[in-house]
Amino acid sequence: MKFARTFIASVAAGLLATSAIAMTQPEYKAAKDGISADYKMNKQKCDALKANAKDICMKEAKGTENVAKADLDAQYKPSAKASQKVADARADAAYAVAKEKCDDLTGNAKDVCVKDAKAEHVKAKENAKVAAAQAKPADNSAEKAAHVAETRKDAAAEKNEANYKAAKERCDALSGDLKSKCVDDAKRMYGQS
Repeated sequence: MKFARTFIASVAAGLLATSAIAMTQPEYKAAKDGISADYKMNKQKCDALKANAKDICMKEAKGTENVAKADLDAQYKPSAKASQKVADARADAAYAVAKEKCDDLTGNAKDVCVKDAKAEHVKAKENAKVAAAQAKPADNSAEKAAHVAETRKDAAAEKNEANYKAAKERCDALSGDLKSKCVDDAKRMYGQS
């Protein structure tokens, strides 16, 4: 039992020590080359597919590459800004794939799909902005709290607007009084005037 605790403690200490060591330029270059090789391999896998399945595969491959590059940059030069770039890359990759998947649909279903994808994209980007504001060091804690509160307020407004647009798009499948009621309900739900 004592050996197990000692072993676990030494492994944990080793992990903490290695995470504190900065990545060297050659390690960074090797990792970047590995990302490029992975992208080429993933892209080749897409060649066997046809039509929109191939397009989706290509978006996934490119998104994976972009996220890996942003993540590598964040490991090489850690900062709150680098962390936000990783979150933005993830959001952009997910949005590109989701939007491409919408191409399999038609009419209002496609329009709703695109608006839903956009709403998720906005949500992820705004959440990244809030996280960056929270992580940013500040000399004055009251100033930081005010900045975080303002960022949260702006993020909530952006997310509500995107969600409203998606909900309103769903209403387009209706007509007459049902459509009007649907739009009014969406406005009320997402605080739009």
